[in-house]
Amino acid sequence: MRVPVRSPTKKMRIKFERGKQRKFIDMVLVGVSAPSLRELGRRINLNYQTLKNYYSERRLLSEELFETLCKIADMDKNKISFEEIPNNWGQVKGGKKSRRRLEVKRLK
Repeated sequence: MRVPVRSPTKKMRIKFERGKQRKFIDMVLVGVSAPSLRELGRRINLNYQTLKNYYSERRLLSEELFETLCKIADMDKNKISFEEIPNNWGQVKGGKKSRRRLEVKRLK
């Protein structure tokens, strides 16, 4: 008997305009009355260094984390401007960049 193959759920990343992700996390800190990123990380069981990377906008928030932060801060995500992009967005971008480098080396 064949088992139907389920399509994996598409995980998305949340992309804000430059500087807006930091403001969003600041609003979450105020909403949950957390004095610091370290305390927020403890409350949601997230490593401080990872949270710091999100705060400094080195990484994009996952959809799951975004929804968790909205929920604990009692924020309506429909009132926040953001863009949903595929989870592998950075990998695709890096792969294209790497491919161009290889092509340049081959031409030399």
